[in-house]
Amino acid sequence: MLKTRNPITVSEAISRIMKQVGKISSETISLNESCGRILAEPVLANHDVPPFHRSIYDGFAVRAIDTTEASSHSPAAFTVIDRIGAGDVSSVSLEENKAVRIMTGAKLPKEANAVIMLEQTVSSEHSFVIHKPFTPFENVSLQGEDAKKGDVIIEKGSMITPGVIAVLATFGYTHVKVARRPVVGVLATGSELLDVSTPLEPGKIRNSNGPMILAQLKRLGVQPKWLGVRADDVEACYLTVKQAAEVCDAVITTGGVSVGDFDYLPAVYEKMEAEVLFNKVKMRPGSVTTVAHTDQTLLFGLSGNPSSCFVGFELFARPALLAMMGSTKPYLHYAKAVIKEDATFNSFTQFIRAVYESKPSGALIAPAGFNKSNSVTSIARGNAFIVLPGGTDRIKRGEVVDVLLLGMDEGHESWVIRE
Repeated sequence: MLKTRNPITVSEAISRIMKQVGKISSETISLNESCGRILAEPVLANHDVPPFHRSIYDGFAVRAIDTTEASSHSPAAFTVIDRIGAGDVSSVSLEENKAVRIMTGAKLPKEANAVIMLEQTVSSEHSFVIHKPFTPFENVSLQGEDAKKGDVIIEKGSMITPGVIAVLATFGYTHVKVARRPVVGVLATGSELLDVSTPLEPGKIRNSNGPMILAQLKRLGVQPKWLGVRADDVEACYLTVKQAAEVCDAVITTGGVSVGDFDYLPAVYEKMEAEVLFNKVKMRPGSVTTVAHTDQTLLFGLSGNPSSCFVGFELFARPALLAMMGSTKPYLHYAKAVIKEDATFNSFTQFIRAVYESKPSGALIAPAGFNKSNSVTSIARGNAFIVLPGGTDRIKRGEVVDVLLLGMDEGHESWVIRE
């Protein structure tokens, strides 16, 4: 069994993982099924947006030159010769002091290059007057001002959000090329674990890590493969992980990564002839997190303690899986906030489950409650991590701290925490 532990920094651990991440294949799916997926190719504008000069208000389309002399003392009068709504096109060509009644979004008629808002006129049934001049293209949305044909609108590797869906629909993309969802095996280890539905027994606990990891994967849009619960048995764990590694893009195990008599994952990795990237990290919680790889499969050995398991997934498995799908922003979103209470430091970098609040006066953050590595309740309450660098003096209430935000669609393009 692997006993030697050489702790490395979180940044170095992440770097080692990301160097082993390979891109997975792509697939084409319907637009309506694409939200939450990662684009496998850029979105190009196949026409100008807007595709024509159009009005941004209800009013009258005119020639700007016919308004130049208008003033409160000398109003300019116009005759209305046509009426168009959004989606309609006028066949008239404007002449001097002629106008077309136009609705928001409608295409400007020929020779028109300005729009007078309805409330800026004194109008009757077929005419109106104005008391001020209008500049060329005033109140007009110009052809191509939002996007020009051939422009890259959304970069490859972007997550498809509702806003991206709107862009895709604008350009007529009925189907989208996206990264295939990686298949991730999830195995919980520990002879003390009971199924969620099983009554508690002396010395036993219910398996919370398995359902939690499955939920974290689903939040990423990743396809989980539940491998079940295995007792503390080297051979049983070895067979399960080995078989999963042959069909999965990654395998996540919880428990069995310490150095006790019943911690078997290091021995399993050794038996699989997997390359261990690291087996200890300078962090709390989750210092015994172990990551290895064999062929094209990443093996994440997360701690059996719930908070350690949760933190390990978010810091290490999450960015690897998003990068595998080609995401350009695979890391947790980084922010700064004022801490609401004093905090003590550890020799290792700490990731404290916390509640982040964004207020007009600035962002605030506070621990989410009980924060030992076996805590479950702080995971549920928290929406962020407070990051406290190792070996630093006590931090006091009111000071600014580093923060990693959880549950956001858009992450960060690089690892930004300084250790």
